[in-house]
Amino acid sequence: MPDFSSLQAGLEGRAELVVTEAHTAPEIGSGRIHVLATPVMINLIEAAALDAVEALLPEGHQSLGTRLDVTHVAATPVGMRAMATARVVAIEGRKITFRVEARDEVDLIGEGTHERVVVNVARFDQRIAAKTARLKS
Repeated sequence: MPDFSSLQAGLEGRAELVVTEAHTAPEIGSGRIHVLATPVMINLIEAAALDAVEALLPEGHQSLGTRLDVTHVAATPVGMRAMATARVVAIEGRKITFRVEARDEVDLIGEGTHERVVVNVARFDQRIAAKTARLKS
């Protein structure tokens, strides 16, 4: 079993971006209003979670997002900065649970929980290769 002792509740990560037209709902196909798209906010939240833990994982391991339960409660216009934070609230074996929040320069724009699982990259890649081979046979 890999050593996950460096992972502890309370670790925090952050990510931010300045909203451009490329981040809006029409550009990514999730709506017609030119504001920060929900999938982009979710990506920002995942980036914050990665920032909190990825550098602390054992060699050959990384975390994969497995669950998100977030609300998107306020719109963020093009040109405004959006920031996400993720704080580790629980670690159960390979599962890491985060409390997440996204804000722009004025409002809370989203919040909730996010779960990630730590995987051995080599074993994960083997499973993906086997799955791909089944498709081709």
